[in-house]
Amino acid sequence: MSDVGGPDHARARRGVVRFDALERSVHWVSATLFTVLIVTAIPLYFGSLFGVMVPRFDVEQIHLWAGLALPVPFTAILLSPGGARLRRDVRRVNDWTVAEIAWLRSWGRVALETDKFNPAQKLNAIVVAASSVVLLVTGVILKWFNLVPVSWRGGATFVHDAFAWLLAIAIAGHVVMAVTHPEALRSMLRGRVSESWAARHAPRWLDEGDAREARESRLSDDPTR
Repeated sequence: MSDVGGPDHARARRGVVRFDALERSVHWVSATLFTVLIVTAIPLYFGSLFGVMVPRFDVEQIHLWAGLALPVPFTAILLSPGGARLRRDVRRVNDWTVAEIAWLRSWGRVALETDKFNPAQKLNAIVVAASSVVLLVTGVILKWFNLVPVSWRGGATFVHDAFAWLLAIAIAGHVVMAVTHPEALRSMLRGRVSESWAARHAPRWLDEGDAREARESRLSDDPTR
């Protein structure tokens, strides 16, 4: 007996690859490092309130090395031969249309045919990436302060703290949106979204070459095959 619904039904059931294995690996390794940075930042920021729990030096070292390691997985995959999909997604995040800016200014009230990422997701990614760079630079200044002028040190402390709060807020918003959109979250766990979800939330992406390539490669990526 033939498959009920034919090839179109099977295609819809398998869905479309949204994130490949390398992208998902980078996401979860980075998420782990961000978690370590936030957890270790709490006793460093609040001082004696939490300092009795773990020696401050140990916390500083964990925080330092997690911060230095943060850009490594993303950069390695971005520059690797297998990072083509990640490189395309980075270009997407930095590619803005007039309609997307209008959508953002209206707080999502105007109609928009979205790409793989909506403008809020793009803005969040930019904030996280920019904040991470600022935190890395100011963190290096705070650790190896003898390499910079004295006037930079106080400014580095203020900037580091301010961007740490900004990053924490951006990550918290990202987590809330992920939890409240389970299919999008599953795509970062399993890689796929249904075609019906993509048609509702990312119609431009569904119709373009990247999604067609994902459809064509899904059989080789299907663990049940």
